[in-house]
Amino acid sequence: MSDLLWEDVQVWFDLDLNGTLPDVHVPETTVEDWQALVDLVRSEGWQLAYLVDGDACPLPAAVEDMLSLREDAGVQLNVWPAPGVLAIFRLYEAERIDFDIDLRELQGQQQLDVFCRFLTTMGRRLRKSVLMTPEGLGNEPVLGYDVEADRVVLVTDG
Repeated sequence: MSDLLWEDVQVWFDLDLNGTLPDVHVPETTVEDWQALVDLVRSEGWQLAYLVDGDACPLPAAVEDMLSLREDAGVQLNVWPAPGVLAIFRLYEAERIDFDIDLRELQGQQQLDVFCRFLTTMGRRLRKSVLMTPEGLGNEPVLGYDVEADRVVLVTDG
């Protein structure tokens, strides 16, 4: 069964209303959470690309090596949890995992289910909420993985 129904959340995936790249984040993280995320990407066998200032580089074993570059370089980890679905992780700070997802890739129930599985897999591994807010519209999440419910839920009446 789907965590969310497309008809209930379609408005939050509307490109004209919410932009192309909504902000997704895991609040209150640590270096250990970042390491767990990188280990999860590896263990799931998801396709990835690690970029430093736009150049592809081998993914370091220790996330500290990635985070140490963030002051002097643009560091990002591109992850494809499924073909055609890209999550762009930006290593801004250890205390928050930030990533973008392209709404053009998430249109319809099937792609929504892929997205929900991705958020759930991350949230379970980290034992933390994974929240989505419309692009550039602050910190009021519209949906996300809820640890207590152990599934993705709508968190706004919107």
